[in-house]
Order: sequence, then structure tokens, then C-alpha cells
Amino acid sequence: MEEFNTISVVGLGYIGLPTAAAFAARKKSVIGVDVNAHAVDTINRGEIHIVEPELDMLVHAAVSQGNLRATTTPEPADAFLIAVPTPFSEGHKPDLAYVEAASRAIAPVLKKGDLVVLESTSPVGATAKMSEWMAEMRPDLSFPQQLGEASDIRVAHCPERVLPGHVIRELVENDRVIGGMTQRCGETARDLYRVFVQGDCILTDARTAEMCKLTENSFRDVNIAFANELSLICDRLDINVWELIKLSNRHPRVDILQPGPGVGGHCIAVDPWFIVDSAPEQARLIRTARTVNDGKPHWVIERVERAAKRFKEPIIACLGLAFKANIDDLRESPAVEIATKLGESFPGQVVAVEPNIRTLPTGQHSSVRLCDLQTALAEADVVVVLVDHKQFKQIDPVRLQAKVVIDTRGLFARS
Repeated sequence: MEEFNTISVVGLGYIGLPTAAAFAARKKSVIGVDVNAHAVDTINRGEIHIVEPELDMLVHAAVSQGNLRATTTPEPADAFLIAVPTPFSEGHKPDLAYVEAASRAIAPVLKKGDLVVLESTSPVGATAKMSEWMAEMRPDLSFPQQLGEASDIRVAHCPERVLPGHVIRELVENDRVIGGMTQRCGETARDLYRVFVQGDCILTDARTAEMCKLTENSFRDVNIAFANELSLICDRLDINVWELIKLSNRHPRVDILQPGPGVGGHCIAVDPWFIVDSAPEQARLIRTARTVNDGKPHWVIERVERAAKRFKEPIIACLGLAFKANIDDLRESPAVEIATKLGESFPGQVVAVEPNIRTLPTGQHSSVRLCDLQTALAEADVVVVLVDHKQFKQIDPVRLQAKVVIDTRGLFARS
């Protein structure tokens, strides 16, 4: 079994920082690397720059005990985990610029025997591409695409599969799919993850591991699209979709998800496009599901605009901006898209309540005002429920009686 005395995690966001903390909690020496100097400084104070339950305690303990420190410049280590964003560019094309930058950044500090694992959810072939980028930078070292099992550097892909809000528990308990560029690469990566993973670590090749994560998120996207499309149909037919789903789910082999204002986050809203891009003629259902879910925010906006016409100068309150409940992550959030578009249509008349952030992102949403829940409920003529945060579940329905409520989460509409 391989020994890893020092582990470097490149990218200290919603996945990288919890992963770094998990290794540090097992008394490994962990070096976190991020281009964001504010994030680095915050972590080195033993604090966190994101919202995730239990993470603050883990990071504080790890930094205090000297097992975790952050830097903006890569340093030598025995294993490197790359956990940087993989967005898509125009035309829904995968954008691997961050992966390439991270690969080239760590290349100068690699040494014989090191392991490099790509954790970022990526299109099929990205791990091999990462290895090629590193090989370009280090012709003095051999990589798996050159010498196979005899290579100096071992390369693998191990996608995360955690639920925001439950990341710390799921990092430890969930099974991990590990795809090595060779068998030895996979076995070395498995040794690394067994440092803290209690679930099974299952070996496969890198391309299958890449496709596995994309498949998991596409499965979710297709099922959410069914629920969202059902909500459109029920609205047309004047049927309570939440009651309908509740009744349908009493069938022993039916498990319909809950509809919402769209699909957000850096996984489900993005990853299916990687499959569509790689096999456009075959991925017809996956593409259609993306189209359905991407279209749902526009449907919500139209409903709000129709409701707003009842008032001379309506105040519209958008409850929630995160892409799911009880987190602060705004990435690809349909709630953000809806609030922003409404702000453009009704300048100065849109307020947003997001209890997990203090300020709106700089340079964005200038026509939307962030406020607290009580102020929003007092001022609003139209209330749009976009996220089912725990704070919103405590709202007394009596406070909404004189308002037009558009409830995309079914907080007040479920029977």
C-alpha cells in the first residue's frame, strides 16, 4: 500500500476544501492551493469562505494542529488532487481551461512516483488530456500515455459525488469510482482515498470513471425534467402537481421527484452537456431534458410578469437565490436567473431574500436589492418562492393571504 505523507489539493472550493480537511483530519500533511488569495488567507486563519455544515470545525482544527495550510503557489507533494471548475463555453462546449491551468501549475513540482488525480467532473478524455499537458511541461518524466505501468507519474480520475449540505458525511461514507489510466494508477489512487473513505473504492479505467459521473448527473437531470414538465402540464390542466405526484408515488414502482424553478449547481445543470457534446446524435433524451429544465425559469418569469400586471408599481420578493436549499452556492442557479431577469423588467421593484449570503456578487444583479425576510414580506405584492430554505418553511401562511404567491417549490401548495 502506498504511503502519502504530503497531499496537495488544487482548488479550495465546495469540493476541494472539504476533501483537504478530510485528509488533514486523518493527520496527513495537506497543502491547499487556490488562485483566490482571499480564500487562502481565510483558510490560513482557520476559517472558511463557503457555507457547508461542520466544515468550519474541521478546517479550524486542521489549521490549528498544523495539518492544513493554504497557498497560491503549488509546492511539492506525494499526491495532487485537482478540484477546479469545469464550466461550458458558448454552444455548451466543455471548457477545460481551469484543468489545463492547474495541470501546468503543478507540473514543475512533480517528482518520480507522484500521483495526480483529477476530481473535477469532466468530459470523457479529460484525464488523458491532463496527463498530456503535464508531459509537455515535464519531458524529463514519463507519464501513463507514454510508458503505461512503468511511468514515473501515476494519473487517475475520481469524481466527487456528494450532496451540498451533507458533504462532510458523504465524502467519508459514499462509494468512490476510481479510474486509473493504468491498473497501477488506479490502485495507487485507491490507496490514497482509503485514507478517509469508508465506502467502497471501486476500480475502473479513466474514461469509464469520467462517463460514470456524467451518467449519474444526467439520470438526475432527466428525472427532474419529467417532474418539471409535469408541472407545466398540470398548470395548463388546473391540477395541483404536488398532490398529483404524492398520489402517483404511492405506486410501489413510481418515485417522481419534486418540480422546481429549473436546475442549478455546477453538476446537474452542466454535466449532461458534456455527453451531448461527445455524442450529439445519440444523446437525444439527455439533450431534451436539458432543454426542458433550462426553459423552466422562463416559464416562472412569465407567470410573475402576468401576476405583476395586477399592480401599478408592484414590489416583487424572490425568496431564495441558491441553487438548492440551505446552502450559499449560487452557481448556475435558476433562482438567480429569475431574480435578475425580473429586476431588468421591474427596475427598483425586486427584492431578494437569501439567508446564506451577506451581499450579492459584485457587478451582478444591480437591479435587485438584497433584504431580510421580514422586510420582504412586509413590502411585497408578489412573493415568488424559488428555494425551500428552512427559514421559508416557517412563514405563517396568514402573512401571504393578501399577496400573490407563485410557489415554485410547493411550500404552501402541497396537499
